[in-house]
Amino acid sequence: MPLIVATANVNGIRAAVRRGMHAWIETRTPDILLLQEVRAPDKVARELLDGWHVAHAESENKGRAGVLVASRLPLGEVRTGLAAYAPAAGAEPATDTGRWIEADLTLPDGGALTVVSTYLHSGSTNPGEEHTMVAKYAYLEKVTARLAELALSPTPSVVAGDLNIAHQNADIKNWKGNLKSAGFLPEERAYVTRWLDEHGWADLGRVHAGDGPGPYTWWSWRGKAFDNDSGWRIDYQLANQALAAACRKIEVDRAPTYAERWSDHAPVVATYEL
Repeated sequence: MPLIVATANVNGIRAAVRRGMHAWIETRTPDILLLQEVRAPDKVARELLDGWHVAHAESENKGRAGVLVASRLPLGEVRTGLAAYAPAAGAEPATDTGRWIEADLTLPDGGALTVVSTYLHSGSTNPGEEHTMVAKYAYLEKVTARLAELALSPTPSVVAGDLNIAHQNADIKNWKGNLKSAGFLPEERAYVTRWLDEHGWADLGRVHAGDGPGPYTWWSWRGKAFDNDSGWRIDYQLANQALAAACRKIEVDRAPTYAERWSDHAPVVATYEL
């Protein structure tokens, strides 16, 4: 059966709905939505996705982060956060909450699927903000530990969301001007390389798009970045080996015009044959 999985950083679900997210959903008809930066109370998020099966992980920092799984199929077990993968397992720091949620689904034919919606730290290299990169690298270590487990699972699994890392030069328009920018530092990019090369995850966007450049998934609201396609590819669907071959196509739903955008990110939509 074909299964359409869409991931999108909505940049605040209430604002996204006002700008046209529901119309996009009606046109695209995804079976599963993996959303990031929901930035809304659970009650509000569920009301805005009435008719969907919803699992939502809020951030403890009000108005920040928040990740969500919405499915037309019933959800099974839901797991939130990565506290168990910290060096000293315990409660996650507030800055790490609302960044990871995974859900198990049973497909109509009885098969299984695990989906993950994740929103990784952006980080900053600005003076005085070095602590944000420390937090990002610490979280990337936890993500790597969980990805190592999911990579070995016989259950088809997709990890999707805003990773806040452009992996290769082809993933950022102005790569030469961003060599020292958070999101394109060698240390960050090395994590993605490790996930692909050591753990066997497939970066479906790059696999299906070829060498690039692009297609980009994020453009600043400011200036002419969108009109000039001066963007970053930081939104991904990563598939483990049990799922990768089932992906038939993957597309970036870039809005036709600046005025028609409902987020500063474009949805990344994959069709799987399961």
